[in-house]
Amino acid sequence: MLERVAIIDLGTNTFHLLIAEEKSDGFSFIYRERLAVRIGQRGINKGIIQPDAIERAVRALSSFRTTIDQHEVLRIFAFGTSALRNAANAEEVIQIFKDKAGIDVTIISGEKEAELIFHGVKAAMELGKENSLVMDIGGGSVEFIIGNEDTILWKESFEIGAQRLLERFQQHDPIQEQEIHSLEDYFQEKLASLFTAIHMHKPSTLIGSSGTFDTLSDIYCSKHDLFKRSEDAETPLTLQGFYEIYEELLFKNREERMMIPGMIEMRVDMIVVACCLINFLLGRYAFENIRVSTYALKEGILESLKLKEPATNH
Repeated sequence: MLERVAIIDLGTNTFHLLIAEEKSDGFSFIYRERLAVRIGQRGINKGIIQPDAIERAVRALSSFRTTIDQHEVLRIFAFGTSALRNAANAEEVIQIFKDKAGIDVTIISGEKEAELIFHGVKAAMELGKENSLVMDIGGGSVEFIIGNEDTILWKESFEIGAQRLLERFQQHDPIQEQEIHSLEDYFQEKLASLFTAIHMHKPSTLIGSSGTFDTLSDIYCSKHDLFKRSEDAETPLTLQGFYEIYEELLFKNREERMMIPGMIEMRVDMIVVACCLINFLLGRYAFENIRVSTYALKEGILESLKLKEPATNH
């Protein structure tokens, strides 16, 4: 049998499993799964993983482990991101994961996460010679990377993910205008280095990487009767389409948002603050277009394995 590898992305909101089989020219995907774990819930801004979040994470990882064993996987690469990076009890939590689920987890830096996300996006689509800004909105952090088909020009990870923003700023549903103003003041304060980099490198395209952007694309496709396949590496969205969806989200409560075709429960709570961030960015810099990559960190890890970069092997 050809070698199979499993990639686990322990995101702040969602845990992802990708199982791939090594071929002569790279990897082919044979299994994907995602579970809403919300490991950062009620602890993300306190720098701790709460006991109930640990329990949810153990259940998810145990389920993943069963699937991995059924697929006769030889190597597992499991990576923790923002919630675990910043948790005072991260070492204890990782030991629990190993003891109860049989999964060794490596915590990666925000810089490494950004680099791997870019590798994933580059595997999903032709970037061309012009510069693009890749944006990946997680629950704990947001990664921004400016690059083109040849190189990464700039990258940074900001601890301003959607779970953090939701718990800190959105006290009402629908969100209130003053809460949006508070968010935008916060973005203005935190993202100074991003705008310096944008004005230096002048990206023409904004590329949204998975997560929130997947759901925005799903909603856009539903509105415009566009068909998309689950295996598509790039999916449709336009700038005008984003603005229309954003305006709709601002005036709906959770129940009403769930009624929007294309919405999923694991995104319904955080999508408003995430879209406030996207809207803020679009309001500060004139991108020519927007693209959506369904590939992100996990696919970037696979790309790094193809390049035989050093990675933690379990």
